[in-house]
Amino acid sequence: MTFHPPLFSLQPSHNITSATLLHSMTTPTLATPALRLSSVDHQRLSLLVASVLSGQDGASETLTSLRRELERAEVVAPELLPPDVVAMGSRVEIEDLENGEVDAYTLVFPEQADSDKGHLSILAPIGTAIIGFTAGDTFAWRTPGGTRKLRIRSARRP
Repeated sequence: MTFHPPLFSLQPSHNITSATLLHSMTTPTLATPALRLSSVDHQRLSLLVASVLSGQDGASETLTSLRRELERAEVVAPELLPPDVVAMGSRVEIEDLENGEVDAYTLVFPEQADSDKGHLSILAPIGTAIIGFTAGDTFAWRTPGGTRKLRIRSARRP
């Protein structure tokens, strides 16, 4: 049986790109959920962040968020990462729980991003937010139009 945290929410004190996620367990206290990444993804994403940061005077919110996620990630061998965890190259379906709308993306590195093909960059705010989630996880996503309640319907790696 796979553990699925019941509710994630982005805190209003942090920008939506911070991907600071909290979940509620059986007690009223909140804790940050575990984030799992393969050692390969962790290494490649760490190099990406370092490379982009070296070419900038200041870090963008998304890069800062991704760097924080990498620092707190549980890193596992690629063969030990469950197949339903969102990883680089995963095909992910995200469902809006209020209107039933489903969006499908493939999470990719920036040079492979292509909105016409549904290729979502890891450096897009929602790309950074979903890395390491497991199918079934739900979370609140703050947008300019209001908060959307979303669920990872599925995550499949190639």
